[in-house]
Amino acid sequence: MPTNAELRAAIERYAATVSTRDGGAYAALFTPDAVQVDPYPSTNVGRDAIRSFIERSFEACENFLFEVGEVHPVADRVAITFHITLTMLGGATMHIRGVEVFTITDDGLISAVEAYWGDDDVQFEESPG
Repeated sequence: MPTNAELRAAIERYAATVSTRDGGAYAALFTPDAVQVDPYPSTNVGRDAIRSFIERSFEACENFLFEVGEVHPVADRVAITFHITLTMLGGATMHIRGVEVFTITDDGLISAVEAYWGDDDVQFEESPG
């Protein structure tokens, strides 16, 4: 079972990798048979599906910043709050705030993640001018 420090390190890798906009590196954070529910109840199973999901997100924006708020590690799981800031193509900025619950393997990979956010958690800023 991963330690709390290992769980926190996995979340740090996740946040840093998402912000690089590298779909292959993102998919490599997951086990080959991982299950991603993002946002709940939309489900992706396996690295290929997870890579496709994140690459579609990256293609819709110019910048993607994933910030971790609170981190709550317990056993092989870690729950976090997050704030995503996306600069969309065309200049508008989108903010998404929510909660994710990860299951982390002994080797530090993500075997499951569920993201909880909905329409009420999304805000837009229009580009100036």
